Parts: sequence; structure tokens; C-alpha cells
Amino acid sequence: MTSGAGRTTACPSSPPAGGFGFGAGGLFHFVSERDGWQHLYALDLAHPGAAPRLLTPGDFEVEDVVASADGASLIYTSNQGDIERRHIWQVALAGGAPRALTRGTGIESVPVLAGEGKMFCLAASVAQPAMVTAITEQGLAAAITAGELPAKLSGARLPATTTLVYRSGDGTPIHAQLLEPAGKERHPAVIFLHGGPIRQLFPGFHPMGYYHDAYAMTQYLASRGFVVLSINYRGGTGYGHGFRRPKGLGERGASEYQDVHAAGVYLRGLASVDAKRIALWGGSYGGYLTALGLARDPELFVAGVNYAGVTDWWARKGAEDTTAPDLAEARKVAAATSPLASIARWRAPVLVIHGDDDINVEISQSINLVRALQRRGVRVEQMVLPDQTTS
Repeated sequence: MTSGAGRTTACPSSPPAGGFGFGAGGLFHFVSERDGWQHLYALDLAHPGAAPRLLTPGDFEVEDVVASADGASLIYTSNQGDIERRHIWQVALAGGAPRALTRGTGIESVPVLAGEGKMFCLAASVAQPAMVTAITEQGLAAAITAGELPAKLSGARLPATTTLVYRSGDGTPIHAQLLEPAGKERHPAVIFLHGGPIRQLFPGFHPMGYYHDAYAMTQYLASRGFVVLSINYRGGTGYGHGFRRPKGLGERGASEYQDVHAAGVYLRGLASVDAKRIALWGGSYGGYLTALGLARDPELFVAGVNYAGVTDWWARKGAEDTTAPDLAEARKVAAATSPLASIARWRAPVLVIHGDDDINVEISQSINLVRALQRRGVRVEQMVLPDQTTS
């Protein structure tokens, strides 16, 4: 299904929940990337041949769509006007400017409509885990279970999260969040790499469970004296189709790795960082980039934690299409972009974690990596999670 002519006009490969449906007045709404961003459109079915109308223009993306009770408007999550976060918005199907229902320095997502016109969402911040919260005419109410938070969890006790943009090797701007512990001395540093790669990290607790916990871990590391940089490398969502689907992504060239390398260079230049103690940590796709960094940049990255990362692209994907005319070239590129291709340079100690029943990334990827490192005398520790099915 497409909504126009051109590569970016197809419906997103991972469309948001509620992104397609019928509303009042015979209007059909759908999500498209026809202008390079994931946006809402309306189509008047009563007039065959009518062009779709863009409901949410601008350099931002739409997620978590739900129709109002009368079908006349759409409530959705977006990073409109705040590229680093998510807030709740509403737009009329008939047209008009979108209206912000929440705003500020928090992170709001997953709007839900209840009876009597009541509306709820998940609301989080630097100090507040994602909690069910009512949206009123005055904005967000207090979280329903806010009183259950332990007293020690407060913004005053947690390191501040700073948003920033650094430049990658080819000049691409990369958005990130930095946590720095107190003290003027130089600290060890950790780069956190999300999975997916279609994800976006926020300066606060994330609505997705895995990244909700990961943010808590970054805060813990900062509290223990580590500088932590969480990066939104290319391949992720939130910054448009071109950023999400760059040339040479993953097994086609690992173009996103230059964002990881540039993150290490950025940290090395900070006065708060011990340039000789920079590590990598990530899961799934982030585990792949962790392994790639340890293999390619032994002078920059000195330790890592690889949770269920891909280490051999061809072993994972090579059998999908054995009749492709460019099979030999694809295999060559996939091998070159795999961490195992640079295993001879790997010197850093690493903790490798994997579920023994992982359906996303086969545990054989980690087993083969561990064996290759052990043969080279690299210090490696392995943790196998029994019956774990997802990474």
C-alpha cells in the first residue's frame, strides 16, 4: 500500500497503533511518510480522486494514534516542538492546527480515552517512572500512583540529564543525553546503545519496559561515578525517514557505526571524562554495535557489555534469499560489517549476556563470539539466561 509516488511514500514498515481508521464525515485517516516524516493524513472517501490532506505538517513524527469518541479528531503522541521528548497532541480530522494537550520537560505517551470524556496517558520524567496520569483541561494531573514512589527517588538525588547534539564523522547531527556525576575529577565513561534500531531514547524514563529499566541503570551508573552518554544513532526513529533508513545501514555497510565512534571521540574531549576508560553497553542491535566498537576501536573503547548482539550478519540473514543477483557482494559486505571480521584487533574485556531461547538473535551468535575471543586470549565472561526468549 502506498500513499503517493516515491520511495518514502509507502506506509511505514512499523505503523503506529491506531494509525489507520475511519472517522466522522466519511473521512479516513492514515499514516504516511510521503514528506519524509511519519505524519497523519485524512482522505475524503465521499469524493473519489480527492488528494489526501496532511493533518500534522512539520519536522516531527506521530505515534500512538487514537480517535476521539465522536470520531471528529485524533489524539496522538508526537515530538512536535520538542524533538527530544514525546507529548500528547490532538488534531481535527476536518483540518486545523494540532493542539498540544501536554507540554513541558516530561515524557507523555500512549493516550487512552475512557468514559465520560476522560483521557489518560503514561507520564514520566527524569525522576518519575512512567505512570498512568490523567490529562485535564489544565494539563497533566498528578500520577495516580505517585504516592507509592519511595522518598529517596527524587530529582534532587538524581544526576541531571543534559540533552545535546554532536556531529558524526560525515557531519550528521546525532542527538544524545549526557549524565555526569558530581565532582571535578575525571570519571570513567559508558556509552549506552539502544536496540531496534528503530528506537529513540529520551532524557527521562522511557515508556517501553526495556528502556525504562535501561534509563534507571544509566542513572545508577552515574550515581556510582560514571559519565553516561546515551546516543540516538542513525537507524533510530524520531528524526525522519532519511535518518531512520540511511544508506549502508547494518549489514549493508554499518554506516551508523560512525555515530558510535564519534560519541567516543566526543567523550574523550570532555573535561569530566578519563579518556583511557570509555566503555560500551547495549542490547540486541546495541549489542551488535558494542561488539563492533570493541573490535574496530581498541584504542578508544576499553571494555563492554554485549547483551544478545549480532556478531555475524551472514549467519543470521544470508539464507533468506540465495537467488539474489548480488548475492556474492551482499555476503562480502555483510561479513565486513560483522564484529567477527575485526576480531583480530579485539583486546577489551567483555561481558556477553544472552537468553538461551532467544527468538530475535540466536544464542549461537554469542557462543561463536565467546569462542573466538577465548581462542585469542581475550578476557570474556558469559551469562546465559535460561528460557529467555527475547532480547
